[in-house]
Amino acid sequence: MSEWNAEQYTKFIKERTQPAIDLANKIHIKNPSEIIDIGCGPANSTRVLADKFPKAHIIGTDNSQSMLDKAQTQNPDLDFILFDAAKDFNVLNQKFDVVFSNACIQWIPNHHLLIKNMMNILKDGGLLAVQTPMNYKEPIHMIIAELTSSSKWKTKFTKPRIFYNLTQSEYFDLLSDIAADFSIWETIYCHRMPSHESIMEWYKGTGLRPYLEALSRKDALEFEHDVYSEVKKAYPMQANGEIIFKFPRFFFTAVK
Repeated sequence: MSEWNAEQYTKFIKERTQPAIDLANKIHIKNPSEIIDIGCGPANSTRVLADKFPKAHIIGTDNSQSMLDKAQTQNPDLDFILFDAAKDFNVLNQKFDVVFSNACIQWIPNHHLLIKNMMNILKDGGLLAVQTPMNYKEPIHMIIAELTSSSKWKTKFTKPRIFYNLTQSEYFDLLSDIAADFSIWETIYCHRMPSHESIMEWYKGTGLRPYLEALSRKDALEFEHDVYSEVKKAYPMQANGEIIFKFPRFFFTAVK
């Protein structure tokens, strides 16, 4: 997979940051001294943590240099490192009070191992706090799935995208085995989009990205057009011209 586009991702930074704020508000550890933000992206989530815990030492990590460059430029007071959560936990030589991850783990394989690795870098009594999108039943996701398997497009996608999230029930069982205590919950965010084009711009920064990258520029433009045509049908306009873009997200916190 090629480098993430930080500029595209940050077009809806307010909406993308709200789940990080909601997750951070579930952290009830008093005066944590060491926090790591796994998959920090452009550091919108890391800044949420820094504002909430101004005395803590916070490290933002990501496997995208583009994201880290933007993060460091906009947050010169914070520390960032290049880190691949699929394989780099052995390079971390310290323990943390909080391990935080907002909208990242869906891109990482083997969640049974990943969640255990995240728990292992916590201090005793430390807190793991995670949010991951679970929007598989939403129109945008179903549109992409139907198009990529259609006769027109299926030969163009020889390597279908793998979705690494477990089910909510599987996360429950995993956390019940490895955590002293845990909570899980789901929130459906109803984002106000000014147009159907805005939904496309949002998804080009994340969910559409692997599909567009797999195509030639000409095919990518045509595929994007086909997705857009279906998006216009699936998302009705409200009376004021705006569109409700529903986005379910799954959260959990777990105590070491």
